[in-house]
Amino acid sequence: MALNLPRQHLRRMKKIRNRKGYDLNISGAPSDALATLSVPATVAALPERIPFIKPRLRVKTGDPVQVGSILYEDKTDPRIVFASPGGGVVGDIVFGPRRVIREIVIALDQEETAVTFPALTETDLDGISRDDLVARLLEGGVWPLLRELPFRKIASPDSRPPSIIVPLDAREPFRPSPERYLTEETHPLFVFGLNVLKRLSDKLIVFTDPRRKGICRTFKNELTHTIEGRYPADDPGVLLYHLRRGPEDNRAWFIDGQDLLLLAGFLRRGTLPTERLFVVGGSGVAERQHVRSRLGAPLKHLVLAEPACPEPRYVVGGVLRGYRGNPEGHAGLYETAVNVLPEATERDFLNLFRPGFNKPTRSRTFVSAIKNVPMAMDTNVNGGRRACIACGYCSDVCPVDILPQMTLKSILAEEVEEYLAHGLLDCVECGLCSYVCPSKIELVETFRQTKFEYHKEQVS
Repeated sequence: MALNLPRQHLRRMKKIRNRKGYDLNISGAPSDALATLSVPATVAALPERIPFIKPRLRVKTGDPVQVGSILYEDKTDPRIVFASPGGGVVGDIVFGPRRVIREIVIALDQEETAVTFPALTETDLDGISRDDLVARLLEGGVWPLLRELPFRKIASPDSRPPSIIVPLDAREPFRPSPERYLTEETHPLFVFGLNVLKRLSDKLIVFTDPRRKGICRTFKNELTHTIEGRYPADDPGVLLYHLRRGPEDNRAWFIDGQDLLLLAGFLRRGTLPTERLFVVGGSGVAERQHVRSRLGAPLKHLVLAEPACPEPRYVVGGVLRGYRGNPEGHAGLYETAVNVLPEATERDFLNLFRPGFNKPTRSRTFVSAIKNVPMAMDTNVNGGRRACIACGYCSDVCPVDILPQMTLKSILAEEVEEYLAHGLLDCVECGLCSYVCPSKIELVETFRQTKFEYHKEQVS
């Protein structure tokens, strides 16, 4: 698709095409309508949802906190701290099995106060050293917004990444459209954020889908790449797969566009921004739209109307990468979506002999394969787990060509060198292999857990 950009910029911007992946043709997409919600009664931080850290509390129930107060730190690196998304009182600390800290709930005051830091101007940014900039991001509790590939953990403050990737796209169903938070009004703040990243790395990669003409037009001077293709072409790991030239590139950092605005806003204003743009989508809810609320907002606060199905499942995040959320719980630091799907409470009778006119499918398992219309998605997996039949469907959709079926067999055989050679660490955890698998094997969950165990061994 042609872009309405100056000719000289078209030569500078690099184009990439990702030939694999898959776009789910499902209903429930949120509209472009934007609702600004009232301030919720509570917000929360979710240590359980931050991978590769060992949280240690810095507060207790009943403690007063401000916006930006430190709630907890990482035991393995106490410099990495996590700030409160609200001002008020610590109302509850929810623990799970083995005393896992699930939620730190803040009951908000009507008049919230905030921890203040020195504001950073563009002139100040030009003169600040990299070490001082890192220290300021760490002290303010916004450093966790920077993450590192291939494990998608919080970036190490002691390393200098070969590159920092900023994706400006949203292809997983369903996530906020970048056009809703990247506008001409936020353009200066976004550019300031990019200048911050340039102090942290010598190479900056900013990319989007060329079909997003508004983004390409407004941010034409900031974009370095466009990438075409099906989901998950918006993932920084997929872009890195196409661009890397050596092993050192695997340690690239990345930060979401909306998170970059938050980081930049903290530095420019000296206080932690608390606004967050979410989407509410899925076939189980009637009002599907973008909503502007707070970091760590309650899930039920975001879902404006009662779910349109009797037994809804709240999926926090996209429908393929998200996790099952408690309707009484809150959104985590990285979450920007709530998808409501009908819960599958009963198995279909004689499902094997049903043609499946209204069931989403990639293969020709159901008659719906011949229909080119969005269909409702529920939580039914339409079958039970069986042995791998070597159909190759997972390989057909894998965006980074890791041969998922062979990688799985290597993992089950505990052949570490073999599954690394197949490219396990390249896995972007998009969930497509599990989705298309006719044997219902939880491939992506196995890969994610294996990556976690491998990282733990390397650290120890």
